[in-house]
Amino acid sequence: MKSVLLYVNDDTGLEARLQAALDVTRATNGHLHCLRANPYNPQMAFDGVTGMSVVYDVAKLTREADQRLRNEIESRLADEDVPWHYEEVNASPARGLARNSALADIMVLSSASGDKDNVLPMGILGDVLFNTHVPALVQPDDTKKFDATGAAVVAWNGSFEAGNALRAAVPMLHLASAVHILTVDEDKDHDLPPLSASEYLSRHGITSEIHSMSAKKPSVEAVLESSAKALHASYMVMGAYGHSRAREFLFGGVTRSLFRECSIPLIVAR
Repeated sequence: MKSVLLYVNDDTGLEARLQAALDVTRATNGHLHCLRANPYNPQMAFDGVTGMSVVYDVAKLTREADQRLRNEIESRLADEDVPWHYEEVNASPARGLARNSALADIMVLSSASGDKDNVLPMGILGDVLFNTHVPALVQPDDTKKFDATGAAVVAWNGSFEAGNALRAAVPMLHLASAVHILTVDEDKDHDLPPLSASEYLSRHGITSEIHSMSAKKPSVEAVLESSAKALHASYMVMGAYGHSRAREFLFGGVTRSLFRECSIPLIVAR
């Protein structure tokens, strides 16, 4: 993972994203691409007297805020030991990330674990995962590090999405002190058993241990998170949106719940 794409925005998750992105870039000897996607476009308004006028004050305030944010990030990165560059694009966050992800190996986004009433992180995650082929590191707001050398958990259900996430995470799993493959008995037939995932990792020189869990707790996601905690995992690898996104939004789902509740970073792909 030599190209790390960081979503830059002045929100509650920025510090956690920045620290995680630096940790990943350092661990992989990579390059950090800081992307500020600003959806602002000059607005037009009718005041009823003079007709249409440009709300230039809004544009000025937006530019000033962007410059302050850029100065802050560049000042921080000047003292870090990783190569980086900063870019600004005039686009919504999800569209800007998607359009600039073609040569990224991983992008760093926030989970929805901060402000529970803020739907923006969840919307960005959904849009980005559905419109790119790049894995995302989903970082909780209160976790200001990413330990690439810690233990890793792979949430495995034998699905296409789980396979994509596993393949994408191989460079990171090479650095892990231990790799645990977790399956949860949901009374469903899996396309690929966990042994297949373990064999795949072995071909890459990665040793793994399989754990089969029973879904006795209130939900699959509760079993996954409690098991990851018991194994002292630094992060979890998982496939995202195995069902339709609309269904997950309306009725819940493992992806949505973990994006909101999981206390450790997630590496996800669809």
